[in-house]
Amino acid sequence: MEQTLTIRPGKGCVGEVSVPGDKSVSHRALMLGALAEGTTEITNFLRGADCLSTMDCFRKMGVSISDEGQVIRVFGKGLHGLSAPASTLDVGNSGTTTRLISGILAGQPFESTLNGDASIQKRPMGRVIEPLSQMGANIRSVKENGCAPLAISPCGLPGGRLKAIRYRTPVASAQVKSAILFAGMYGDGPVSVTEPAPTRNHTELMLAQFGAQIACQGTTATVWPEPALTAQKIRVPGDISSAAYFIGAGLIVPNSRILIKNVGINPTRDGILQAAQMMGGKITIENRDTSSAEATADLLVESSSLKAVTIGGSMIPSLIDELPMIAVMACFAKGTTIIRDAAELKVKESNRIDTVVTNLKAMGAHIEATSDGMIIHGGAPLHGAVIESYLDHRVAMSFAVAALAAEGPTQICNAGCVDISYPDFYRTLLGLCR
Repeated sequence: MEQTLTIRPGKGCVGEVSVPGDKSVSHRALMLGALAEGTTEITNFLRGADCLSTMDCFRKMGVSISDEGQVIRVFGKGLHGLSAPASTLDVGNSGTTTRLISGILAGQPFESTLNGDASIQKRPMGRVIEPLSQMGANIRSVKENGCAPLAISPCGLPGGRLKAIRYRTPVASAQVKSAILFAGMYGDGPVSVTEPAPTRNHTELMLAQFGAQIACQGTTATVWPEPALTAQKIRVPGDISSAAYFIGAGLIVPNSRILIKNVGINPTRDGILQAAQMMGGKITIENRDTSSAEATADLLVESSSLKAVTIGGSMIPSLIDELPMIAVMACFAKGTTIIRDAAELKVKESNRIDTVVTNLKAMGAHIEATSDGMIIHGGAPLHGAVIESYLDHRVAMSFAVAALAAEGPTQICNAGCVDISYPDFYRTLLGLCR
């Protein structure tokens, strides 16, 4: 994590790239594979640190998982087959692992403790503690600050079943929704979650694929208890969040033309494509494949003259992780870009409003933070600077792209944090540069 990387401007990014498997889908495939009957086979699984944390947690609960290079095999234990872990379940830096697995653990007949690194111990977990507690779960923040470590013990309700609830989430969060739906499999009746805006629907799609009874209407998802989950063959699509950096590089680095292969284009996740096209970016969608639950396509991205946009409202959940890259793109757009309704950025791996604004100012951008986003006045040329990643993988990757389009060399401190989601990122990005 202490690695410092120097990146010099590129004269163009040209070539073809396949990004790693989708992080969100990889997490969920492991989790549902562990709870299914039979052996689930996962291909194109993301071997980033976050997903490996999920794998380690389920191994500690008695699930056999083999990594055979091209395929991950999860030997499912069934919905009620998990075993009590002998030690703390270490989630590392993964908020997805923490929140989703909390829903599963809430319905177990054994005690468990979730903990992770310093960043996880600052991220808000009250948003899952509250609904799970309403369901009768015994889940608490050990330090009583709404953060990890979390201690979870059997619910103590009749039959060990959680209570069915209808819950309205105060924030649009796929992780909160997923935690409740997973807990709902251990309920005494159907459990519903209603969100203020649509969020990524990977959990709903995969629950249905594994055989759970689930219904979705508008922003409400309902799951029925005690599903008979059956092992599946899962082909994980390329992660559009990882593709975002190559989309950004293709648009803002002059003389660029990048073909990004097999990218997931789930409509609850494709906000980066909508934003880039709104900005005038040249992106051609080719080879659409809708034969499986998660649609994929190839993306051809070319250097473009960008224009400013306003991004907010219902778009935010579909591109929350891509906003650092969009902020970098906005520096190269004509006019003033406004990002709003994105206060969720404050509780990611870093406060991404502050970290993005601080780093872009260091590179000469005209940018200011707001309470729920940022305002970027495009057109000021960026120059090389010393950039602090704040151990946030999405900040590090966004500024690696910014460095290619800036004047002079840029140093990224603690650059190794990209291992969380994309261990081979720098080699792949710099391999496209001329």
